[in-house]
Amino acid sequence: MGDDLLLRLVAAGGVVVLSGAGLSTESGIPDYRGPTGLLRRAQPMTYQAFTASADARQRYWARSHLGWRQIAAAQPNAGHHAVAELERRGLVCGVITQNVDGLHQAAGSRRVVELHGGLDRVRCLSCGERSSRLTLDHRLSAANEGWHAVAETINPDGDALLADELVTRFQVVGCRGCGGVLKPDVVFFGENAPRDRVTECFALTEAASLLLVLGSSLTVQSGYRFVRRAAALGIPVAVVNQGPTRGDAEAVLTLDAPLGSALTALVGGLPRPVCG
Repeated sequence: MGDDLLLRLVAAGGVVVLSGAGLSTESGIPDYRGPTGLLRRAQPMTYQAFTASADARQRYWARSHLGWRQIAAAQPNAGHHAVAELERRGLVCGVITQNVDGLHQAAGSRRVVELHGGLDRVRCLSCGERSSRLTLDHRLSAANEGWHAVAETINPDGDALLADELVTRFQVVGCRGCGGVLKPDVVFFGENAPRDRVTECFALTEAASLLLVLGSSLTVQSGYRFVRRAAALGIPVAVVNQGPTRGDAEAVLTLDAPLGSALTALVGGLPRPVCG
């Protein structure tokens, strides 16, 4: 019954997707709180720690230099491709993603708002210049010739668990333009998403006919606020996730299922688009 209702709601169009880390687990990127969740074992870097401590920045960049490569090598899975297909059919009009992996865009989704930014970019905290993460990767590799490490665990933000002795031998580089502190162009825990980005997400939500939550536990307010806004406006909310979410009470339906197969089945159940 839930599957049939979801099919009818999506087929009506005007869908805005709100995606979380659970959508990317099938691409080999673990989430924090779902079945592959690692939150109990590793706390993510906070904005306050990163900006206050050179040691914290050294720890972050050493771990991220290693872990980012797994994120960068990840490929879109069936769930990402299903969302892109729904957009091509004119049923999805926007994607709000809490993920920083760029996999929606890699799958072909065009209107994607990266609520928490993207790991493929870095920003200087002094002059504000943005540059490519790949360029920084080359610079860090050159500065750390002979530094070798193997990550046992990778977090969703590209943070790898490393031994302290490996971290303390890692050399951090600064902004090429001004020498300032470089930070990945993502929103850390304890940091607020840019106001204009949040405003855009609210506008998408308020114009939606359906808010479709995919792979998010909605534990943090950052994503949950859009569910609350949709529910307050009488816009139906549907949740597809493995495990319960904070937004289940606001949802008209919840589906506990693997994202890839559930979304592939959803697309397969829709009427084929008619040309002309």
